[in-house]
Amino acid sequence: QVQLAESGGGLVQPGGSLRLSCAASGFTFSWAAMSWYRQAPGKERELVAAITSNGQSTDYADSVKGRFAISRDNAKNTVYLQMNNLKPEDTAIYYCCARRWGRVDDWGQGTQVTVSS
Repeated sequence: QVQLAESGGGLVQPGGSLRLSCAASGFTFSWAAMSWYRQAPGKERELVAAITSNGQSTDYADSVKGRFAISRDNAKNTVYLQMNNLKPEDTAIYYCCARRWGRVDDWGQGTQVTVSS
């Protein structure tokens, strides 16, 4: 059974940093493209960052470019999202997503990130 377990969320002041982790199991992690999405109450889910299966290419939402960095460690079956200079508008539930060829996307349970003074 595919399992994606996010961790590392919490409450942080504007300008602070958090690192989210997503531990994957139940599939061949190194063959899957991974991504982070977020969703705030009443808003559509949006792509935050994505990384190819081998980690060679990344993509970011314009709103987080220069502040967030996605990375992966295929030996540990884990994908990370380093978030720096956090802003109140970053407040959302952050979800880990795995994309495998010929399969529907798999999602984690989400972790809450709250940026507030």
